[in-house]
Amino acid sequence: MSRSAHPAGPRHADVLPEGHYTAPPADLNTLDPKVWARTVARDEQGVATLGGLRVTDLAEEFGTPAYFLDETDFRARCRAWAEAFGPDADVFYAGKAFLSRAIVRWLHEEGLNLDVCSGGELATALSAGMPAERIAFHGNNKSEEEIRRAVEAGVGRIVLDSFQEIVRVAHVAQSLGKRQRVQIRVTVGVEAHTHEFIATAHEDQKFGIALAGGQAAEAVRRALKLDGLELIGIHSHIGSQIFDMAGFEVSARRVVQLLAEVRDEHGVELPEIDLGGGLGIAYTSEDDPREPHEIAKALGEIVTRECEAAGLRTPRISVEPGRAIVGPTAFTLYRVGTIKPLDGLRTYVSVDGGMSDNIRTALYDAEYSVSLVSRVSDAEPMLSRVVGKHCESGDIVVRDAFLPADLAPGDLIAVPATGAYCRSMASNYNHALRPPVVAVRDGEARVIVRRETEEDLLRLDVG
Repeated sequence: MSRSAHPAGPRHADVLPEGHYTAPPADLNTLDPKVWARTVARDEQGVATLGGLRVTDLAEEFGTPAYFLDETDFRARCRAWAEAFGPDADVFYAGKAFLSRAIVRWLHEEGLNLDVCSGGELATALSAGMPAERIAFHGNNKSEEEIRRAVEAGVGRIVLDSFQEIVRVAHVAQSLGKRQRVQIRVTVGVEAHTHEFIATAHEDQKFGIALAGGQAAEAVRRALKLDGLELIGIHSHIGSQIFDMAGFEVSARRVVQLLAEVRDEHGVELPEIDLGGGLGIAYTSEDDPREPHEIAKALGEIVTRECEAAGLRTPRISVEPGRAIVGPTAFTLYRVGTIKPLDGLRTYVSVDGGMSDNIRTALYDAEYSVSLVSRVSDAEPMLSRVVGKHCESGDIVVRDAFLPADLAPGDLIAVPATGAYCRSMASNYNHALRPPVVAVRDGEARVIVRRETEEDLLRLDVG
C-alpha cells in the first residue's frame, strides 16, 4: 500500500476561509490527554492503545466503524462527580447522552442517580436494576402511558414541563392511589452562550415554564393544590456544552427568588433545587472544561449566597451531568477509504462511517479532533476534512483538522470525545448499520451494544 504524500492540500489553515486553525500542531502523533480517554496511549510501535489493547487488534476483532469506551475512565468520572458534590447533594447522570444496560449497572455501582427522558430510557433503566427511587423523569411531552409507567414504578421525581403536565401527572398519580414527587422546570431567561439548538433557558423554546409574567409562580400554585403531587423543588437547565459559570449564577439567583416568593405566598420552603447539567468537555485542545470539584464548589457557593440573601434555608442541590461523564471516555474508530486532494484548499478523507454515527457536526457545527492511530508518521501535516460515506454534502465528521500527508487507504483514524450523543443520535440513514459500543477495562474488551446487522433492518421492514 503506497504511503506517498498527496501532492495537493495546504499545510496551513489560514488559506481556508471557514477554517478554525491557524497553524498545524507541533506533533501530529501526540494524543492530547485533554481530549482522549484516560487509558489511551501509544505503544512502542506507535499504535494507539486503549486499556492496553491495540486499536489495530480492536479493529480486527470488532470491525469499523465502532465506538470504544474506556470503562475505567467512565467509572472514575462517576466517582469524581459523586465525591465532589458529597452526600448532601444528588448527581443524576443524564441518560440521553448515552444509555445502555451496562451503563445503568455502572452508575448503580458507583452511586449515581439517573435522569431519563423517554419511556425507552426508563425501560432500560428499570431492566438493568436501577432502583426507581433514584430515577428522575424528564421530557416536554410525556405521554400518559409513560407517566403511568413512571408513577407505577415509583420514580423518585417527575420534572413537570408544562401546565398541562401538572394536571396530567396529578391525574395519573391519583388514579393509582399515589402521591408523586415532582419538580417544576422553569425557564429563567438566561443566555447560555452556546448553539441555538442546545441553549434551553431562553424563553423562546419548547422546554419549561417561564419565570417571566408570573407563569412559574402560577405553576407552583397549581401543583401545591393537587393531592396527587408532592412538590419538592424547582428545576432549571440553561443549555449544553457550557464553560462559563456566569449563566449558572444568574439562573440560581432567579430560581432562589422564586423560592422566596413561594415561601412568602404559601409559607412553604421547597427543599430542593436542580440546576441541570450542560457542563462542557474538551472536543479539541482549545477547550478548557472545569473539573467536578470546581463546579461543585462554584454552584454550592452561588446557591448558599443567594439563599442567605433571601433568608432561606439552603436547599439540597441536584445536578445532571451526562456529556461531562461519558463524553470524554469514548472514541470512534474509522478506517480510511478514499482520499481526495483539492489543490489549494484541503484534502477530503473519506471514512467508513459518517453522519449516521455522528450527526453532531452536521447538526450543531460541532468541532472534533482526529488522529492517525494505526501508526505514527513523520510526514508533513495536511489540512483535511474527514467525511463519511453518505449521500449528503453535509456528511462531515471533522470539518477541519491536520492529518499526516502520507495518510493512505486502510489506515485507522480515531475521533475522540464521542461518548456523548453519537451512539444516542445514530441513525440508519442510507440503511447504514449502527456501530457497536465496545467497553474496555483492564486489558479486556466486551461488546455492550452490538453492531446492527442487515437482518435487524429487514426484521423491522414488514412490507
